Amino acid sequence: MTKRSKRYQAALKLVDSAKTYKIGEALELVKKTSNTKFDASVEVHVKLGINPKQSDQIVRSAVVLPAGTGKKIIIAAFVTSAKEKEAKGAGATVVGGEELIKEIKKNEKINFDVAVAEPAMMKHLAMIAKILGTKGKMPSPKTGTVTPDVAKTIKEIAGGKVEIKNDESGNIHQIIGKVSFETVKLEENYKALLSAVKSAKPKGAKQDYIMSVHLCSSMGPSLKVSA
Repeated sequence: MTKRSKRYQAALKLVDSAKTYKIGEALELVKKTSNTKFDASVEVHVKLGINPKQSDQIVRSAVVLPAGTGKKIIIAAFVTSAKEKEAKGAGATVVGGEELIKEIKKNEKINFDVAVAEPAMMKHLAMIAKILGTKGKMPSPKTGTVTPDVAKTIKEIAGGKVEIKNDESGNIHQIIGKVSFETVKLEENYKALLSAVKSAKPKGAKQDYIMSVHLCSSMGPSLKVSA
């Protein structure tokens, strides 16, 4: 059994595990129970009524969080030479085409958080699809990361656009900001995320699609919130 710190135990006493909190109250309590020395992230964990092994029940989409996540995102752009300058100007850190793809295939190193690509580059990306796919960083039309307008997409991602996808257990985990954010900003992000999750409900999902939603800070106790 994991031994919790005295600070965590003290924070846990402030939480009613039997209660389902309204989002505003929950966010205030998440901020109050975060007692780390760093600016902790605020996390949302959504339990879905899906079978992730069924292709018609996969959840994958994207949403722009109005207040951003508070985290600097390193963006890679797989583009033709004509688009490289445009991609760099929009805020991409890693930019390149076939040579970049060959380099990643050779050393299997990924030094970015999100990747975008021109449609013309997708046939070349096939050779590193497994490397990117296992890290969840393969560009996809479903999330808008395969696009002819790479500059616009890069700016959106830098401004708070995040990918939503279920894990192997059929759950979604997403950071919606930092503890230092104003509660109203965190609430805006939460509502945008939940709306996107609901809109992404797959055809094969059960009627009780969103089974539960919990909030917590990086190292704080979890609170159940109303969906």
